Amino acid sequence: MSAAAAAAAAVTTTEPVMKTYCSGLQCGKETQSELKCPICLKADIISVFCNETCYKNNYKAHKSLHFKENEDGTLNKDVSYDPYTKFKYTGDVRAQYPLTPKRIVPEHIKKPDWAANGLPIGEQKNDRLNKIPVYSKDQIKKIRKAAILGREILDIAGAAVKPGVTTDEIDEIVHNETIKRNAYPSPLNYYNFPKSVCTCVNEVICHGIPDRTVLKEGDIVNIDVSLYHNGFHADLNETYYVGEKISKEAINTVETSRECLKNAIKLCKPGVTFQELGDHIEKHATLNKCSVVRTYCGHGVGEYFHSLPNIPHYARNRTAGVMKPGMVFTIEPMINEGTWRDVTWPDDWTSATQDGKLSAQFEHMLLITENGVEILSARNKKSPGGPRERTK
Repeated sequence: MSAAAAAAAAVTTTEPVMKTYCSGLQCGKETQSELKCPICLKADIISVFCNETCYKNNYKAHKSLHFKENEDGTLNKDVSYDPYTKFKYTGDVRAQYPLTPKRIVPEHIKKPDWAANGLPIGEQKNDRLNKIPVYSKDQIKKIRKAAILGREILDIAGAAVKPGVTTDEIDEIVHNETIKRNAYPSPLNYYNFPKSVCTCVNEVICHGIPDRTVLKEGDIVNIDVSLYHNGFHADLNETYYVGEKISKEAINTVETSRECLKNAIKLCKPGVTFQELGDHIEKHATLNKCSVVRTYCGHGVGEYFHSLPNIPHYARNRTAGVMKPGMVFTIEPMINEGTWRDVTWPDDWTSATQDGKLSAQFEHMLLITENGVEILSARNKKSPGGPRERTK
């Protein structure tokens, strides 16, 4: 054999090894197991689990992927179903299962610590310090970049809102656009949240899980985009009108929320307390015959998805902290048409108004500067959505 032939023979092509990860949201470890969910196999979905224990421990969340079975044992792939038929919903929106499988994030993308098992350990440790982060110029540069990417993704998702689109299709758009930007969708597997974005329709206040719900003419829908890029998080959201035939109640609720956020941002500068933001937000909400949700609040964002400061949006709250240059946080008033009280669905995530009336929300990322405030997640001239005039 010649030297050239020997060299050629020595060169071998190897196929890339496909890694397999446990489908349990509380696990996510690489595994060599061949234990597959039998119900998923019927639907041509490959769901691998480490072992029987892992399968049993994760089954409650995993079964949301399963189609309903017909009497003969076959799967009905054409019909969505409500998994919580015994739950007393407060409005017309219902959970629409099955969910699509957890979307894949490529290996090369940097991931937060909860991507595998759902636990944000770093965030939990930081919470114990009880300090509001103040970021350096270099860190702010990276946070600003993450916010710009978040705005791009939210605008693309917002432009897709129209009658006939499902909230799961919006999730797919957000996921794919996030991956294109070499970022990780922050909600994905955060405390085992199963999707890459939160979508909230009509009476849903926050943390809505994208599913087979079809948007219809006259709905409102909030899209809450969060991502992790180069070690820092972005977090922003807007509420969009679906179609053109929007009720005056919906317009008043949405525009009041938009205005509440705008008014609160005007107050932000060094020396202002976080506590006083709620006084101004609730005053404007009440003026427009709306209420302010008390269960959820704005928060610090940057190195951590959620951190101090906590920013309640209601009046006479007792949150601590004073704004200083270098602080980055969100203000995200959730404004309800009726009562401020909320209820949580059996999925342990979706929060809805107690009276079934509408809820709207807007969220911006804000940086406190030496002289005032910078809106890191600001809209641009091409951003879809935008305000509508109230009708009498």
